[in-house]
Amino acid sequence: MRKREPLLQRLSYVLPLLAALAVVYWGDTQFPFLARRMIPGARWIAGTGIALTAAGIGFAIWARYHIGRYWSGSVSLREGHQLVRSGPYARIRHPIYTGILTGLAGTFVALGTYRELVVFLIIWAGFVMKSCREEALLSGEFGAAFDEHRRQTGFFLPRF
Repeated sequence: MRKREPLLQRLSYVLPLLAALAVVYWGDTQFPFLARRMIPGARWIAGTGIALTAAGIGFAIWARYHIGRYWSGSVSLREGHQLVRSGPYARIRHPIYTGILTGLAGTFVALGTYRELVVFLIIWAGFVMKSCREEALLSGEFGAAFDEHRRQTGFFLPRF
């Protein structure tokens, strides 16, 4: 790694992920209202949620495959780092997060409880924090090229 964020900055988005895991595992016992359904349990709704989850996971895998060796779990730059602007990155700056969030939205639709909504919102907030740090690093590294990429792409949703 050529450049990596300090551990304390990394905690700003790792802690929300840990909080989301805590909600998944202990939320219903600590806060029983989280187990209540918000979305009807009809089979076609659950099926739609499952399809959305699968599509989101597939999209995240495609984006991860496409970014290749420049991917990192932390906000960092590798030696010889290049700005990826093709594949899913041609329209979305953070397509891996888009895929994960789409999968989580599908899980919410399929299971339909408040717990899934809370988990989605916590993870979304963590991804926003991490994405902003990534963009600051990329902007500092690639300057005008990243500014142009930012104008042509959406944050989590595509820009056409």
